[in-house]
Amino acid sequence: MRVPVPEDVLPADRLGRVHFVGIGGAGLSGIARIMLARGIVVSGSDGVDSPTLDALREAGAVVHLGHQAAHVHDVDTLVVSTAVREDNPEYLEAVRQGLRVLPRSAALSAVMAGRRVLAVAGTHGKTTTTSLLTVALQAAGADPTYAIGGELAATGRNAAEGSGELFVAEADESDGAFLHYAPYAAIVTNVDADHLDHWGTPEAYAAAFDEFADTLDPAGFLVCVVDDPGAAALAERQRIAGRRVVTVSAREPGPLAGVRLWSPGEHYLADALAALAVGRELGFAEADLVGGLVSYTGTKRRMELKGEVAGVRVYDSYAHHPTEIVGDLQAGRALAGEGRLVVAFQPHLVSRTRIFGTAMGEALGAADEVVVLDVYLAREDADPAVTGALVADAVPLPRERVAFVPGIEEAARELVHRARPGDLVLTLGAGDVTRTGPRVLELLEDAGG
Repeated sequence: MRVPVPEDVLPADRLGRVHFVGIGGAGLSGIARIMLARGIVVSGSDGVDSPTLDALREAGAVVHLGHQAAHVHDVDTLVVSTAVREDNPEYLEAVRQGLRVLPRSAALSAVMAGRRVLAVAGTHGKTTTTSLLTVALQAAGADPTYAIGGELAATGRNAAEGSGELFVAEADESDGAFLHYAPYAAIVTNVDADHLDHWGTPEAYAAAFDEFADTLDPAGFLVCVVDDPGAAALAERQRIAGRRVVTVSAREPGPLAGVRLWSPGEHYLADALAALAVGRELGFAEADLVGGLVSYTGTKRRMELKGEVAGVRVYDSYAHHPTEIVGDLQAGRALAGEGRLVVAFQPHLVSRTRIFGTAMGEALGAADEVVVLDVYLAREDADPAVTGALVADAVPLPRERVAFVPGIEEAARELVHRARPGDLVLTLGAGDVTRTGPRVLELLEDAGG
């Protein structure tokens, strides 16, 4: 559901009691955590219990399982995620009462008020780059507030209230949210057409990044990773327009040359260079920033090691676009060494699979063995003409090295059947495919691993 952003977004401390519909999601849970740290009364609801909900309860939130109109009877402001349907009873009750209803982007703007915002945008790499920037600034002596679309492995948190003036935020372009933050500085990792269910065309999608850059503080700056043609073109247009633009490239690693980061892969090196560039432009010591980048241990669901049994290592990552698949398979291949790369991929969104399904399959051809699950439905209804088979059929490997299975259990068993000692198993996708890796490890243990 698309909820319009109000013309004037109130600061968080003026929103009264705030209720989040879908509070367990990556975006809303982080905002709720920050509000709780500021003493704001927070409640929320979600369909399934999770460790995220437990953490929010411990922080002081009242969290309900399931959605009921009664949950919003003592609420001043309702915050909804894009995944919420228009017939949600809490949303309908809020409208009936005339409550203030905010989308995620407006709620994030509310907690940003009064801070110097550093926004991280791009089709790919936002979460990793936001995490790297946060850790680098902390190592350099800053204490930023941060809101990330994933959990830092070192803390298990996706957000925290800091004592400093800086606010590091992942700026999501999927629904146009990033157009409402007015940051002091921003990173654009890449501009690679996606979310065309919202933007319509690749040209409109690219134009949105120019609009985003135009929202920057005139005294601030833009960092672009010019290894990506879309980001390089954006950098040139913004420089011509008079914007202060800093460019970085993994082909010119500078102070990170020879530095061992938490994961191989040129795209991860580029993310780290972008974070370093922001810190340097803000006046922090390069050595301290580099120390923070070296100490970074990853973000959950971004090339995250889940475990090893019987000589089989299992990693999990969030890649759900062809370009992301290419990058993470490159990293996986480097990690696998002399072993094979055995991959399970779950397409995410019907609309994305319809547009990019063939390219997804082609990208998966860089693996040795491939298991494709059916499409993970989020925000959209199923389409019998768009299934995971569209991806599996496009994988350029011999048919015996590709399997299409319906769900998590079948995928886990297929991976165990295919993997052998020395191999690296990598699960990819933005849906619940993340449950597959732990199940693979259980099955390997059961088999006597």
